[in-house]
Amino acid sequence: MTTDLDGTRWRRSSYSGSQAGNCVEVVVVGGRVGVRDSKRPGVALWFGTGEWQGFLGSFTRPGAGSLPSAGAGAA
Repeated sequence: MTTDLDGTRWRRSSYSGSQAGNCVEVVVVGGRVGVRDSKRPGVALWFGTGEWQGFLGSFTRPGAGSLPSAGAGAA
């Protein structure tokens, strides 16, 4: 995906605090969500808004994000 990001304002994680060099930044552009490392601003991962909402929701749903047991799904 190619997006003109000149003048785009990225939002920095509140957990970054004063650690200016170690930050995750997020921007919403045209229904897509970009995520980047502040140390490498030229590289971003892009997600649809539904994908991003699902990712964020995984932190609030009980049991979400827990890993399956070692034998689960083994063929």
